[in-house]
Amino acid sequence: MRSGVAVVLAVVTVGVLAPAAATAEPAPPAASPVAAPAARAAWVAPLPGEPVVGRPFEPPPHPYGPGHRGADLVGAPGSPVLAAGDGVVVFAGMVAGRPVVSVDHAGGLRTTYEPVGPVVGAGQAVARGSPIGVLASGHDGCPAAACLHWGLRRGEDYLDPLLLLRPPRLRLLPLG
Repeated sequence: MRSGVAVVLAVVTVGVLAPAAATAEPAPPAASPVAAPAARAAWVAPLPGEPVVGRPFEPPPHPYGPGHRGADLVGAPGSPVLAAGDGVVVFAGMVAGRPVVSVDHAGGLRTTYEPVGPVVGAGQAVARGSPIGVLASGHDGCPAAACLHWGLRRGEDYLDPLLLLRPPRLRLLPLG
């Protein structure tokens, strides 16, 4: 009987202390409201060249409050507008008299682009950096001949689309 208990204890001890086979699961998403740092490389500016911000994102104080729910990027009329990331076009048409394109991306993100004369249609898959339309002139509040209003949402929450292009800020905090 004692030898049976000793065998069971030996098996349990070996099972606990023996190295286990390595298994990997996807890492949980980062706490960032937009994307994990590794995923940031999957995004590009929606206009060629370095983005010039005509008006930044200004989150509203509450869901129905005033604010600027996107970023206005200065451009030239007729410039190609590019998909900021891989996704599927969910809308390409007129909204309140302005041409708009909306693209759904992984992680529940949706980008919007206006005023953009679309060259894509709803249901079409687009790759990061591929043309989705042509920038039209005449965006209210634009300090130039044309501005692209670029929006970003996750569900009903509006986010700053420029966060897609910025590397994450790392900050070391003191111990204790």
